[in-house]
Amino acid sequence: MSLKIEQGLFNLDFIDYHAILGIPVDADVKDIRKRYLTIARRLHPDSCMTENEADRQRAAEFLSKLVNPAYEKLSQERSYTEYCVLLRLKGQQALKQQDTVALTTDSSRRLASSGDLDNSYRVSVRDLAEKQYQSLDQSLDLIGQISELNLVYLMRKEGRRESVGQPKSPNPAVSATRSPAAPPSPPTKAPLTRESLLASYLRRSQEFETKQDFPRAIQELREALKMEPTNSDCHSRLGVIYLKTNQATMAKIHFNKALELNPQDAVALEGKRRLETPNSSGTTVGKSAAKVAKPDPKAKADPKGKSNSKGGKPDSKGNGGGLFGLFGGKKK
Repeated sequence: MSLKIEQGLFNLDFIDYHAILGIPVDADVKDIRKRYLTIARRLHPDSCMTENEADRQRAAEFLSKLVNPAYEKLSQERSYTEYCVLLRLKGQQALKQQDTVALTTDSSRRLASSGDLDNSYRVSVRDLAEKQYQSLDQSLDLIGQISELNLVYLMRKEGRRESVGQPKSPNPAVSATRSPAAPPSPPTKAPLTRESLLASYLRRSQEFETKQDFPRAIQELREALKMEPTNSDCHSRLGVIYLKTNQATMAKIHFNKALELNPQDAVALEGKRRLETPNSSGTTVGKSAAKVAKPDPKAKADPKGKSNSKGGKPDSKGNGGGLFGLFGGKKK
């Protein structure tokens, strides 16, 4: 059974976990858990004994592939915080591209022009959520309709410059009832920003690249590009990794994209140069990334540690200076 959804935030290459659970994008932790338990009781095989076998299998698939992953994402503080940052960025992206956003339901169109945005949004989400998993044939469509409401709500909030997506405190009265003798609470962490998230992806990618775990390094950079597709640094770093793993075509694609975004990207310029430089056999360097870092056998070593080739002075690891070390081949 296909679980593909093509409405709302799902059209922006984003998994809308709030829509899957049928809750507003700023639902608090308590409401998230309450809603999850309600859905889980409905979809659990033990609760579907009166239905036919096909319905029980479909319910189990919804629970394992949609509902459980959604609750896992929204119930863990760290993953939820990162998710909320991406949610707001998607709202900003949609607002910039609003001329291309097509609303497919009456409820989302009404919300787009509602004078009472917050109340209309919550009522609309609640009405759809009540029947979301009653008929499993309609569940995916209803998830898509809720996601479209989420999209409209995020766009209008961004248009007002109002932040959304952060979970509300489940018990705001706690601080008021705290004993005067209680120790002061630790300082609140600064909220994650687009720049800090991108820096985290790039840092983790470089760590995996250092360990020669190239698939995971590529995965980190691709996640970063989902958040900011026009980041030239991510594209040039992907080009470097593809060059190291002898994937010249993919390397060229990402070097070209990086230079399209930033014609002065030094890493991409060096990568393109190495791809286009023929070796002694007449083939291009890109056909074997390992050959990029291989020293010229005809070059004579200088007693002072310099080379008379064009590669420049090697560093302590045997890699050339400047950008040369970025493009070294795999260790043998």
